[in-house]
Amino acid sequence: QVDPEMTLLTYLRRKLGLTGTKLGCAEGGCGACTVMLSRYQTDTNQLQHHAVNACLAPLCSLHLVAVTTVEGIGSVARKLHPVQERIALSHGSQCGFCTPGIVMSMYALLRNNPTPTMESQCFFLSGNLCRCTGYRPILEGYRTFTVVSTDSNGCCLTNGSAAERSLGEEEEEEVRGRSGATPLFNAAEFKPFDPTQEVIFPPELMSCFEAFVLHSYCFVDTCGVCPRLMHTSYMLTS
Repeated sequence: QVDPEMTLLTYLRRKLGLTGTKLGCAEGGCGACTVMLSRYQTDTNQLQHHAVNACLAPLCSLHLVAVTTVEGIGSVARKLHPVQERIALSHGSQCGFCTPGIVMSMYALLRNNPTPTMESQCFFLSGNLCRCTGYRPILEGYRTFTVVSTDSNGCCLTNGSAAERSLGEEEEEEVRGRSGATPLFNAAEFKPFDPTQEVIFPPELMSCFEAFVLHSYCFVDTCGVCPRLMHTSYMLTS
């Protein structure tokens, strides 16, 4: 018996006590309530991960969907995920209210593509607002996950973190001297990101998918005025 008006955000915070997912604007504009939804696609036999605003997602629409919150990927009590660690060490969090949503947006991107580009990173973070940092430390910290160009022509691509670690100390000092800027962080201190060690799709949900068969039903408009076909697909027990 699920209340059709209850959102995923309300359920996480009030029913489960997972307050890491924040309530901000309550209209999908700030991104503070971002979580990751994972669905198993029966037609392609692949998982799809989506960053969504929990304040807009009806709880009753999440049947057979795995929900991952910021508490689920890491914590200071256990172990921080590289996405959490890098935004902290790069000074990308000040008041911290928007940080969980930004972390989950970046995490969803990495689950779909472990080596994204800067363009895709900026696109995935475009739905997250931050009034404190000015975005520079956030983007710089997460740039270490991306594939960046190592020369002026952009013909040689490598991983951002690997590119930064390949610079010697003398070269780094020379770059700092020319720019006059103080580095925000030392990328060598970051823990490596290993996409093979991420949380798997819950086996319980996978077994539920195997217990269902996909059927397609055709509903025909028989009024004779405007005949049309409407196809709907849903899950029925086999």
